[in-house]
Amino acid sequence: MSTDGERKLAATAPDSARAHKASEAAAKDAAKLLIVEDEPNMVAGLRDNFEYEGYRVITASDGVEGLERALKESPDLVLLDVMMPKMSGLEVCKQIKAKRPALPIIMLTARGQEVDKVVGLELGADDYVTKPFSIRELLARVKAVMRRSHLLPKDLERYSFGNIDVDLRACRVERKGVRIDLSSKEFELLKYFIGHPGENLSRERLLEEVWGYDRFPTTRTVDAHIVHLRQKLEPNPEDPQFLLTVHGTGYKFTG
Repeated sequence: MSTDGERKLAATAPDSARAHKASEAAAKDAAKLLIVEDEPNMVAGLRDNFEYEGYRVITASDGVEGLERALKESPDLVLLDVMMPKMSGLEVCKQIKAKRPALPIIMLTARGQEVDKVVGLELGADDYVTKPFSIRELLARVKAVMRRSHLLPKDLERYSFGNIDVDLRACRVERKGVRIDLSSKEFELLKYFIGHPGENLSRERLLEEVWGYDRFPTTRTVDAHIVHLRQKLEPNPEDPQFLLTVHGTGYKFTG
């Protein structure tokens, strides 16, 4: 059952303006958004509003279709409902992040599904929004997540430091040709460091830019991820060369 807030989404974009924006969305460089949602009224409202904002929109009405379209049609971001037929949104998120770790995902959860929020974030989701939500809030979160996911120059595909090679397009990290397995958040954190070499980055800034929210997790989570990255990338994790601690501030990448 759709809520009143969901039904109202379909009527928020003026017809004439929507037509104009829809033509803009056909532009080659428009961001492509995949909406995985089984409620038709919600899908219609989200499509109208995002096309009005200049996005190209594709949709899927169940988890299996959503996973297939996410992997085959290269969207720039996925809006993914947790409660989906055929395959849950959490499982879809897990499989997308296993195969395309850099693809941003925003989970849509019903009020009271706190456990789903936490699990989704642990599986690699970049943010979550609780239903019913305002379209302005959702638009703002989509823009923020996409901004974080496009911080590196588009022509930067590979980066090397020490004996580590990073394929930023394929989300692959190797040491002397041997693959190093990073979680999706570990890779995003490394990617952010690569985009800001030599900068003193506070834990709060890393939380905001990589995780995108300030209530969960805490700055201790940043420290834990740094420890894991050092163990996987540093020649001597106890005496790091590349991921340095800046006492009283945070961290600095010198690769």
